[in-house]
Amino acid sequence: MIGFLLRRLLWMAITLWTVFTVSFLLMRSVPGGPLDRERTLDPQIEANIRARYHLDDPLWKQYLRELSKTATGDLGYSFRMSDFTVNEVIAEGLPVSASLGLVALGLAIAVGLTAGIVSAVRRQTLLDVSLMSIATLGIALPNFIIAAIAIILFVFVIPLFPAAGWGTVGHLILPAFCLGAPYAAYIARLTRTGMLDVLGQDYIRTAYAKGLSTPAVVLRHALRGAMLPVVSFLGPAIAGILTGSLVVEKIFAIPGLGIHFIEAANQRDYTLAMGLVLLYTALLYTMNLLVDMTYALLDPRIKLE
Repeated sequence: MIGFLLRRLLWMAITLWTVFTVSFLLMRSVPGGPLDRERTLDPQIEANIRARYHLDDPLWKQYLRELSKTATGDLGYSFRMSDFTVNEVIAEGLPVSASLGLVALGLAIAVGLTAGIVSAVRRQTLLDVSLMSIATLGIALPNFIIAAIAIILFVFVIPLFPAAGWGTVGHLILPAFCLGAPYAAYIARLTRTGMLDVLGQDYIRTAYAKGLSTPAVVLRHALRGAMLPVVSFLGPAIAGILTGSLVVEKIFAIPGLGIHFIEAANQRDYTLAMGLVLLYTALLYTMNLLVDMTYALLDPRIKLE
């Protein structure tokens, strides 16, 4: 186990370095820069800003400086919000995105697993067709369409929730539903597929032959094996959902990382964009590592090599 973790941590460091290098070169190769604005800056002011951020240095020197600072955990100051460091922006926005993401993930898992299990147990019935049709619709519809429908229904027609903002439980429910709905649809279809595969196994028929009830067979024997494809999906899904949905946060005016990422891309904020990309990469790699470890817990035949 220790050797496995050490190898994965080494590959994580290599992955982060590769993502840093590619992102650094791409951001500086596209037209425009962090100092390109609608209003032209005074040449002396622009020169001072370039000197402050070392933008007048050769590209290789900028790369080595940024790499060494990033390796120590210092992501530098934001170009767009010059009074804040990237670490401060992430520390402020990540808890908001994580809170929204955790609630959305909880809703997605609860609804998706329930729908998938019921659909598999009642396969080829009207209930199965209805649930899978709704799941297909949830996958097909983008977040902004779901958000628009939810706002019309639960803000204007039935005024249950506020339209936008952050700070109360009411502000959390509607965007969490819109963010978690597509994930719930995927989980439902994956759970149904995995459950149908497991329900045909010999040990399930043996459990039924022993007189166990359907809920006992499904929850105690079948669900564990059916969770493998769901766990595979949850790895990257958790990373994406925790870092915040760009569209959902923008629509509901939630001060999470999604809005910062959009602004960083639009305004060529090199340091902030780099910090958010590296954060997402680290979360994605960590979630995939946890998925591999969960595999070994769910299925003893799988060994961590």
